[in-house]
Amino acid sequence: MTLPAALTIAGSDPSGGAGLQADLKTFHQFGVYGEAVVTLITVQNSVRVSRVEVLAPELVVEQITAVLEDIPPAAAKTGALGSVEVVRAVAQAAERFAFPLVVDPVMVSKHGLPLLPENAITAIRDSLMPRAALFTPNVPEAEALTGIAIHTIEDARRAAARLVEMGARAVLLKGGHMAGAADDLFFDRSEWQEFPAPRLATPHTHGTGCTFSAAITAGLARGDSLPDAIARAKRFIHEAIRTNPGLGRGSGPVNHHAAIL
Repeated sequence: MTLPAALTIAGSDPSGGAGLQADLKTFHQFGVYGEAVVTLITVQNSVRVSRVEVLAPELVVEQITAVLEDIPPAAAKTGALGSVEVVRAVAQAAERFAFPLVVDPVMVSKHGLPLLPENAITAIRDSLMPRAALFTPNVPEAEALTGIAIHTIEDARRAAARLVEMGARAVLLKGGHMAGAADDLFFDRSEWQEFPAPRLATPHTHGTGCTFSAAITAGLARGDSLPDAIARAKRFIHEAIRTNPGLGRGSGPVNHHAAIL
């Protein structure tokens, strides 16, 4: 029986809570073989991000090519891309992907440091978002892309609909930055679906977006439908936050060994 593979195209977090390290841990927990293309290197831990170095776009593309020619994944995701050149290079490479791509438009680190310059936001919207089987912005990212202020679920619906009008095939707008419960909203041009979860009072949420999108990608690699992959990933990230290991002096990591419910 062939083990399904999943690919992450993302930045490196040396503290292991976010980025490609979190993605690979999540892939392993879901029983898929993890592959990783590095886009940028950070100097960070649970309390700070002090440096970001973006790789050359041709080096990113060469990594993708090496993966595709030998162990092609059944699904892939993007995380932090770091520059407009890398965004465009990944979008061009994605034209030949014969598997679903989950795009997590990582724009700012958990500590508030920008991971994407202003001119790259347009490139994500115009070049990469239309290539995605699923686009997974959080509230600040959706606001930056659409210009819609999001405070309520009605605002989130307007923003998700706008993203679809702008070219997204399906959107999962994550509600963690809104007040109240941590409910996420899914729209695929024909169907609306909410994925609710109670809010957990903890500072240990480093890498939640990376881990969540990686769990969705792993589900797709295993052959799950998009709604089923999202539902399972939502339960996993809630459990990963609830059972966090309490590591770090700041925004610590979630539990990548959490049960898949």
